[in-house]
This record gives sequence, C-alpha cells and structure tokens, in this order.
Amino acid sequence: MSAAARDPASRDVASGDGAAGHSHGSFFGRRKGHKLRARQADLIEHLLPRLALDINTPSPPDLAHLFDPPADAVRLEIGFGGGEHLIAEARAFPDAGFIGCEPYVNGMAKILTQIEAHNIGNIRLFAGDAAELLAWAPPRSLQRIDLIHPDPWPKRRHWKRRFVQDATIAAAARALDSGGEFRFVSDIDDYGAWTLAHLSRSAEFAWTAERAADWRLPWTDYTMTRYGVKAEREGRQAAYLRFRKIG
Repeated sequence: MSAAARDPASRDVASGDGAAGHSHGSFFGRRKGHKLRARQADLIEHLLPRLALDINTPSPPDLAHLFDPPADAVRLEIGFGGGEHLIAEARAFPDAGFIGCEPYVNGMAKILTQIEAHNIGNIRLFAGDAAELLAWAPPRSLQRIDLIHPDPWPKRRHWKRRFVQDATIAAAARALDSGGEFRFVSDIDDYGAWTLAHLSRSAEFAWTAERAADWRLPWTDYTMTRYGVKAEREGRQAAYLRFRKIG
C-alpha cells in the first residue's frame, strides 16, 4: 500500500485482512487499481525507466548526482498519491532534486503525465517500499522528507502497518542531514497523535512548533492535495507537523 492517503470509505486499494494484500517492509496493499489509459501505459513503459531509481545497485556517494545538473539539495516525498504536492515543489524549486516514492502504479502514471507535460527534470521516482529506499540512501543525504496524508490504518490490529514506526523514524534520521526536516500532514487525529508521540521519544528529532498555529496551519507555500481539499470540505482539520533533525 502506498503511504499516500486513501479515504477509508472510498479507498483506491484494498486494505483489509484477506484482500489481495502484499506486505514488504512498510508496504501493504495492492500495486495497481483501474486499467491504465494507453498514454499512461506508454509512459510507464518508456519514461519511468529513465527516472526510476534502482536500489539493487549501490547508492551514489551523493544523491545530488542523480540529477543533471547536480541538485543543490535533495528531498523525498513518501507516498505522493496523485503527485500534486511533489509536482508543485519540483517546479517551485528547480535547483533542488526530488525523489518521489509511490508503489501504486496508477499514482505513478499520474505523476509521469505531469512530468512530461511540464518538462520537469528534477524528479526521480521509486516504485517500491520507502523503508527500503531509506536504507539504500547514503547517510545525511536528504534535506527533507515529506509524508502527507498517509494511510491511517485506523483499526488497532493494523497500527503496525502505519509508516511511522520506531524503525522508520530511525531510518529517516539516518538519511536526513543535520538540520533537515521530517514533515507530516494528516487529518486523522489519532495518527497525528501517534506521530507526535513516536517522534517525541526519538532523541534525533525536535518538534519545531512554538504556538498552536504552527501545527494547525499549513507551512508557507504548502500545496494542498486533492485529499486535503476533500478533508477540509468534509470538516476535518489537518495537523501539520514539522520535526528538525538534531545533530
């Protein structure tokens, strides 16, 4: 399952016990939903291989050199869903490099369509488990990690499937440079509290909030996703949490 948000009432992928589920590291779910259109299938076949990271090969000493020209800084978005936020960030910061992780094939097809339409050259993609990608990345190689509206897995027996766990927090801390940030957005109160509790007990992160507005309002220049718009329309208030890597 992608770490991108899925509405439990109208989810793009199956999430129940017994569904055509797949578990590997922090990934749970099916990789494909509705049939791709012909153009999307063509992009998956021809454009994705040019942008995809191969974590079966050694990682470069510096992820900046995945990009041409080398990026000033590298950010990771885990579970980018439809890609609205990732595309906006890549266009707003052309000197930075962006890695988007999304195992869900239909989400990958959507972002490839946008990459081609806008001729974006500073995005690389990984169609797999973000935990494995974090393990592959060199230490201190990322400036920022974004996890926006991840699947909340609301049932207690499924909480172990949430991306935010002690092990993935440790992996994120290893991959982030000193002063880098882990950013989290969710309209599910329980998952926000879960994330705050897990990050607060890590000695490698500090919550940056100084006042209530710091977690109640999006950070400057934040691009709202379709899921975020839907949550607001339905009266759900998101939490916007930022954690700074210490040391």
